[in-house]
Amino acid sequence: MNSKPQTLSLDSLEIDLQQYWLVLKRRWLPAFSAFSVVFTLAAVMASLQKPTYQAQGKLLLKADRTALFTGVGTEVGEFSPLTVQSSPLKTETEVLLSIPLIENTIARIKANNQGGKVLEPINLLGRLKVTTVAGADVLKVAFEDRDAKMAAVVVNELMQAYIDKNISTNRGRAAAAREFIAQQLPKTEGTVRQADAALRRFKEKNGITNLEEESKALVANAASLEADMTKTSTELADTTARLRALQSKVGLSSEAAIALNSVSQAAGVQQALKDLQDTQNQLAVERSRYKEQYPTVVNLKQKEDALRELLRTRVSGIVGSANAVADANLQIGSTRQSLIEKFVSTEVDRLGLASRAATLSDAAARYRQRASTFPRLEQDQRGLQRRLEVSQSTYETLLKKLQEVQVAEKQDTGNARIIELALMPTSPAGSKKTLSLVMGGLLAVLTAIIVMIVLESRDRSVKTLKQARQLFPYTWLGSIPQVGKIALPRGKYADCPTPALPVRDLPRSPASTAYRMLQANLKFLNVGKTFKTVVVTSAVPKEGKSTISANLATTIANLGRRVLLIDADLYHPQQHHIWHLTNAMGLTNVIVGETDLAKALTTVVENLDVLTAGVIPPNPLAVLDSKPMQALVKAAAQQYDFVILDASPLGVEAEALTLGKMTDGLLLVIRPGVLDFVSAQTVKELLQQSEQTILGMVVNCAASEAEFSRFAHYTQDDLSISGADVKKQSSTSPKGRS
Repeated sequence: MNSKPQTLSLDSLEIDLQQYWLVLKRRWLPAFSAFSVVFTLAAVMASLQKPTYQAQGKLLLKADRTALFTGVGTEVGEFSPLTVQSSPLKTETEVLLSIPLIENTIARIKANNQGGKVLEPINLLGRLKVTTVAGADVLKVAFEDRDAKMAAVVVNELMQAYIDKNISTNRGRAAAAREFIAQQLPKTEGTVRQADAALRRFKEKNGITNLEEESKALVANAASLEADMTKTSTELADTTARLRALQSKVGLSSEAAIALNSVSQAAGVQQALKDLQDTQNQLAVERSRYKEQYPTVVNLKQKEDALRELLRTRVSGIVGSANAVADANLQIGSTRQSLIEKFVSTEVDRLGLASRAATLSDAAARYRQRASTFPRLEQDQRGLQRRLEVSQSTYETLLKKLQEVQVAEKQDTGNARIIELALMPTSPAGSKKTLSLVMGGLLAVLTAIIVMIVLESRDRSVKTLKQARQLFPYTWLGSIPQVGKIALPRGKYADCPTPALPVRDLPRSPASTAYRMLQANLKFLNVGKTFKTVVVTSAVPKEGKSTISANLATTIANLGRRVLLIDADLYHPQQHHIWHLTNAMGLTNVIVGETDLAKALTTVVENLDVLTAGVIPPNPLAVLDSKPMQALVKAAAQQYDFVILDASPLGVEAEALTLGKMTDGLLLVIRPGVLDFVSAQTVKELLQQSEQTILGMVVNCAASEAEFSRFAHYTQDDLSISGADVKKQSSTSPKGRS
């Protein structure tokens, strides 16, 4: 039986929270141990941390407003960003955190013999924090140290060093600006005098009084002409657009439209056209009744030719040519007549506007020619005037800036001042123990998750029903739950060991329901074929094949069918333990001829006989792979309605494969948590190579207790088993490999 290729589906990618819960239940102890160790170490490290003190002061950044009282120097010392994205507060923050300023602060602390310990710039920067106050031009300077006094000293000295540096920088910048302006001021004054003298000489030489009035008149005339040309062009464009729209509707040229308009208004042409149309209609009627040689048809054709010739003569007399207007256009409606009249009128308007536009264009050309002869003197005068104005503006600006920098140079204030000195803190800063504990907790959780992942990845066993169904491509006939609790009324639960035969002892339990479902699925597995002999086996030991064989046999027997259960596991037989029987006489004794089948059978419940394994032989395969065994299976199939053979696991012995050829097929039992992927793959390949008939598979202990506690099938009657009976079952049912 070939396995179907496994394909990746969307279901395999879904997050299965139930699987995560099962993993947590399996690995909670090592995960909790790892969590406890990591969290304990984090707690110990947090408790060993020494307290630190934080001192903080505040700096107000402002522009120097002293010059406001004199009216000069108002722009000196202002904070102005270089780019749109830059911020003065951020810039000054970087200045406060600069290495030169930090070194200057350390030197001031040493000079004052404060603190009593040596500070390093990098060490100080690591504990220094400068932040901005939202909505204000204030910088908050904070420093942490284990010495409360040192924390306050560092903050105050740093702020004072920043203010001193700011004042020094402003003074140096003002002095440099004053020296530069003092050098440029005499040169600028000489340039002003030269420009003023040149303008005066130009006016005296050319006798110029005022060129502005003529220039204004020239501009006004040019504007009026441009407005007329623009208006005419707009009207011409609008008329042309309307003409094109009308022409598209009329479908004629201008000449044809005029000719058609004249013809449509001629009464003689319209009368001749009407007579011609009447004759043509009459001719069409007669042709439908008579042949072409019939006298009436001939006469009508001659009349048609005569009327057509008359129509052409009258059209030619109006427009000068008989072909100027097509016959189809000789008769038009009132709507078309109106469109043609509008078309002709619009053409006349267009010609008038075109003539006016040409006239204006000629006038504009003459005006441009006149403007080109405008005296060059106006240009020379404007050039000299601009030169003088620029020189004067530059001179006035230099004089103003000189006053501002002189005021700024004499000032002793900078762009910042201390609004809050740092005080020596009396209590430690916010402890980092809480943060350390939180980080330790997160690390502990991460470690626990890693431990669970590592342990889960190293565990190669099949763990869930979903994995089992994906691993074996066989028909799934049912899942047998593992019940460890019994539901009581009002949502309570009682602990109770699961009996080996829940179908007999707890008929209303979920396990009994699962066995009945297994029997039904097995019955309807193939409607056209009846299965009578089935081999129940598993991949590895301890998967519960013997228990499933006994309960399945009991389920079928309860339906009134005669069932024979044969313990064919000659290595570790379990049926005599399950049913509390002796194993003195059994299958091996019947095969070797020591007794017959009837004497070896034991009726355990109504309609169910059990054949134990008997004495374990030295070579079980030789016993089972024999003709007497084949005859036994065949005879049992004739005497009973259903025969179940409890065989040894496939991954250990090969007897199940031999029995599979004697019966209708194999029923494979899979138990998650016991079966591993390597053994499963080996058994899967073994079944494919041996070409066994696999009826399906049953997943044993596939669900957790929490899943099956939702069933309300348990009642108080299910607890009718006495404590003595439970203890007796537990003591007389030794743990076997199945």
